[in-house]
Amino acid sequence: MNPAAPLPTRRCALLLLPGGTALAAAGLLEALGRLNELQDEVRYEPVCLSLGEGAGALRSRPMRSEERDWFAFFVIGGDDSLAASPGLQLLLRDLVAAGVAHLGAVGSGSLCLARAGLPAGRRMTADWSLIDALRSDHPEVVWCNQVWEMDLARAPALLSCAGGASSLDLACAWAASLHGERAGQQLAVLLGLEQVRGREVRPRVPEQGGRTSAKLAEALALMEANLAEPLPTEEVARLVGVSRRQLERLFKQHLDSLPSRHYLELRLQRARRLLQHSGQSILQIGLSCGFSSGPHFSNAYKAAFGRTPREERSAGARAALPWRASGESSA
Repeated sequence: MNPAAPLPTRRCALLLLPGGTALAAAGLLEALGRLNELQDEVRYEPVCLSLGEGAGALRSRPMRSEERDWFAFFVIGGDDSLAASPGLQLLLRDLVAAGVAHLGAVGSGSLCLARAGLPAGRRMTADWSLIDALRSDHPEVVWCNQVWEMDLARAPALLSCAGGASSLDLACAWAASLHGERAGQQLAVLLGLEQVRGREVRPRVPEQGGRTSAKLAEALALMEANLAEPLPTEEVARLVGVSRRQLERLFKQHLDSLPSRHYLELRLQRARRLLQHSGQSILQIGLSCGFSSGPHFSNAYKAAFGRTPREERSAGARAALPWRASGESSA
């Protein structure tokens, strides 16, 4: 390809429904941006949309009914009552008629696709708390209780995930289907994933089910989706709809930790994976994991793991990357 020629653009819409949080869309946004760094075939252009005014913490613009030139269109779940909206159902059907190549749903967004009659006879997953009801209300769909699912049997390709951090797993699997297994593996490294969860893995939720544990799962996913720019504990609590004190009780009860401490552990674990398996500089890794300076990163890392980031990088350089070709068994 002539390096001076502009790359073909693939526009990808992320429709965040009212009542939803930005955490699920954040994973897809970061993944699409990283995917542009990994290949020189096409350029992905993610666009955040809303049905009205901007939603949540994401900058979004209203959806325009005449827009049809999408390569992929994702519905990010929010207010379940909107799934019955005739306007939204018509929009989704029109997109399929216009030839959208990939149709995706995150969390309860799968309900919107089902109400529009689009996934009949095809495999989908959804928010873990909705699966039983979806099987009862929409038996024409093959509902899978898994973290993500891709049905590529016919157009449009149908992509879905349980929500939260599972959007990262779906993004890596999707990248592999578009650009090869190596691209999916490299994307996982850049996203700080130790490994991509397979579609057969079921969503993990706190044992004491119900709305309380769902709030904890949402808080954990929100933290994982915002490692580069950590959110204050008060903001995490606000986004999941509980008070700071309630959030702290949930973390103490289920994880025997404080939200701030657990958040720091997530950031340090991601930094460790990047030090071991990526070529980014130590400073870049520290900044991408939410540390404001090199010394801040180094001190926190040594306190957690007993050695500095530079020492970790030196040790990691002697080890091979953990990726294996498709079909190769692990040791």
